[in-house]
Amino acid sequence: MGNRATLFRFHIELSDVDRGIYEPLDFRAALHPSETARYLLTRVIAYALCFQEGIEFAPGGISDTEEPAIRVKSLDGRTLEWIEIGNPSTKKLHKATKSSPVVKVFAHKDPSPLVQELASGEVHRAREIEIYGLENIFLNELEPLLTRDNKWSLIHTEGSLTITLNDKSVQGELRRFKVGESGS
Repeated sequence: MGNRATLFRFHIELSDVDRGIYEPLDFRAALHPSETARYLLTRVIAYALCFQEGIEFAPGGISDTEEPAIRVKSLDGRTLEWIEIGNPSTKKLHKATKSSPVVKVFAHKDPSPLVQELASGEVHRAREIEIYGLENIFLNELEPLLTRDNKWSLIHTEGSLTITLNDKSVQGELRRFKVGESGS
């Protein structure tokens, strides 16, 4: 019998000042055997920062290579946002831009190689893909604080992230990368 996923619960008081969203979130996310804690944290943060009606983790989990890690679906089942974690393949992003009007990538490692690869022009609507990178130091500080039952306050304003849990605050930047612009 193979390794099983470990379930984590998240209670997040979300204050996304940039989008004007203030919501209590309560959900579970599975840490799959092939997934790192940094990947899980990035997935959870992406879920919170993209929160809206119709958001869901991919039903097949991260092992489903045909589906996004997170998506936002309309009431009639159309994918409104395709959200990837890490540095997905350009083939998958090409499919995403043909399947959804909004495509976002949240990276837990430096997304510069992905940005450069997308600039080659082989991905449909590559310049419209929203790419965000979380700082290594931010994830390094947050990772040892991850427990099976997490209670966070998450504040997002002007690209700055603050997560408060158990009387500790971890701060970092959510950096936006743009395909085809120098200095990305």
